[in-house]
Amino acid sequence: MKPADLREKSVEDLRELAKTLARDVFQNRLRNFTNRLDDTSAVRKSKRDYARVATLLRERELGIRAGNAAGDASAAEKPAKKAIKRAAAASAQPKESAGASSEAKPARKAATKKSSAKKSEAK
Repeated sequence: MKPADLREKSVEDLRELAKTLARDVFQNRLRNFTNRLDDTSAVRKSKRDYARVATLLRERELGIRAGNAAGDASAAEKPAKKAIKRAAAASAQPKESAGASSEAKPARKAATKKSSAKKSEAK
């Protein structure tokens, strides 16, 4: 499927196509798992087609228009892209502090030393 062909379709058609492709992805994975799929590249192809359709649906939901081949964003796209970046930054979760993981390591080492000392005493 070519992205240019998909862009010409309506939202309802894209939703229906997304359902069909999701079903195909599942069926191809199932057939591959049960060794009934002759062309294993069909799994990858169906996943990529589904991703293309899902991306177009998301673009239309956000009101983003396709950029030109050079990748320049139009004036209408720039605020939407900034909103996407802000939303992604807000949803990112903070990582654990390094102090918590380093405190657990000495406790494990001490526990292993005790157990090895007990084994040597038993001998």
